[in-house]
Amino acid sequence: MLQFLRRIFRGSEPEASWQPLRRPAAELRAYEQWVREEQYRRWLGPYFKAYHYCKAGLPPCHGGPRVQRLEACGQHGAVLFYDPGIGPANFRHLLDFIRDRALALGYHLAASDGRTRRGPRCTETVAKHFLKPTPSDCPDTGRCQQRFGPITIDLVTLNGQPGFIRLACNPIEDSMFCEAYSFDQLMDAIFNLPLPEKSSA
Repeated sequence: MLQFLRRIFRGSEPEASWQPLRRPAAELRAYEQWVREEQYRRWLGPYFKAYHYCKAGLPPCHGGPRVQRLEACGQHGAVLFYDPGIGPANFRHLLDFIRDRALALGYHLAASDGRTRRGPRCTETVAKHFLKPTPSDCPDTGRCQQRFGPITIDLVTLNGQPGFIRLACNPIEDSMFCEAYSFDQLMDAIFNLPLPEKSSA
């Protein structure tokens, strides 16, 4: 699937520049309500399950979302393919919620950018969040704690329709940093939610 998308844009117009990503006020309010109502629970669990099915070499659950793992050039990640049952607005909110979950793991937002590229057959729009670990020392070694390494979360839209969310980390291979936690641990920290609290009678 990813190779197919690369072929679509081969020979397209010159690289478009990245611009700061700005959400309209109405979209920000909708996202806040979406979080308050915990609508994210409808999607995080199924994607987490689909990731482990993919890792085990099993086909996705019938009617469930699809996930593809990424392992290339030191990058570890997963592609969460859009499912029409989710809806475009929920998928955009899911991008920002994954960002917020990652920020809570000891990260800060280094950049949020977007760009649009127009090819002969397709227009691609990308919204990207780039997160860096907040500087701290590893108590056991005194080296820098990189956690999972820098994290990139982006949403790719094709011809106005959501395509996929890509979540990836790039651990830093250097003696001044502690060994990074695994991508499986990152998926667990973001997608494996505790059960909702039961309201008292």
